[in-house]
Amino acid sequence: MADTAAPGPTRALILANPASGSHSPELVREVRELCESCLERVEVHPTTAPGDATVAVRRVLERAQTAPDLIVAIGGDGTVREAVQGLVPAGGRATLAVVPGGTGNSGYKMLWGDRPWSESLKAILTDYGIGGSARLRRLDLARLAETRNYVYLGACSGVIADALITARDLPLTGRERYARAFADTAARYTPYPGRVIVDGRVVHEGPTVLANVGGGRYRGGRFLVLPDSLLDDGLLDVCVIGGQVAAADVPGLTLNAAHMDHPATVYARGRTITVERTDGRRLPLEHDGEYQHGIGAAATFEVLPGALPVWAPVTP
Repeated sequence: MADTAAPGPTRALILANPASGSHSPELVREVRELCESCLERVEVHPTTAPGDATVAVRRVLERAQTAPDLIVAIGGDGTVREAVQGLVPAGGRATLAVVPGGTGNSGYKMLWGDRPWSESLKAILTDYGIGGSARLRRLDLARLAETRNYVYLGACSGVIADALITARDLPLTGRERYARAFADTAARYTPYPGRVIVDGRVVHEGPTVLANVGGGRYRGGRFLVLPDSLLDDGLLDVCVIGGQVAAADVPGLTLNAAHMDHPATVYARGRTITVERTDGRRLPLEHDGEYQHGIGAAATFEVLPGALPVWAPVTP
């Protein structure tokens, strides 16, 4: 949606996830001190369990007088996902800022690219408004109809989702763990029988390695799965990689968007996207880095235009 001139933040809630991939107390301290040097009030909430960040955001935004107008999420894509679930129902009473502190950090990269977090956060706190380097944007989200959850970065069926299950049993951390999990999963992966429908039109039917809906252009912090995606055009993008592509080739192809030239790739846009498994078995699906165990044979995504206010750079 159109850029919006907005007043700068005055009160912040900082969400810190000690379980994220590269969390450190030093990072939290630096973020807190920078916020305290610019804002009237700063609170830090260390998350303690899955879902805790969502609850914390909802509670503070219910306050009548001292509710924060800035939510700073320190962590990976999972921390950002939880913050979004609490922010969206608040109807714009607070704006999201992301500080990368996880493994993938795609949710930060899709807004600020490779800029250092200190540069982006300082711009949000001190250099907003007309002529500044930070601006308020209202990003489109997807809503997963089956769970009613909001999808910030993207959702993916197939090999990427199955690799999350593999990763749980590996005695590794960070990107090394997921890279090994993907390699192990891809080596034995059999494409599932799938169908993808965009605004009522079937765009793909047959063997499916993955179908990615979003959202952010990058997954895993560096894989350019949705290279043409715009964050605020009122549409969802979907990229389907069919069974003619070996699952093990997906990282190499998506690193520089070479998959877009492959005849087995389908790319489309729409307001409602349904991803199905046509043999009736459960669809392997993740969104924003979390495996969706409660999904059946199909998942439907509906666009929510301009649903999430975020701070982003004036110049991408």
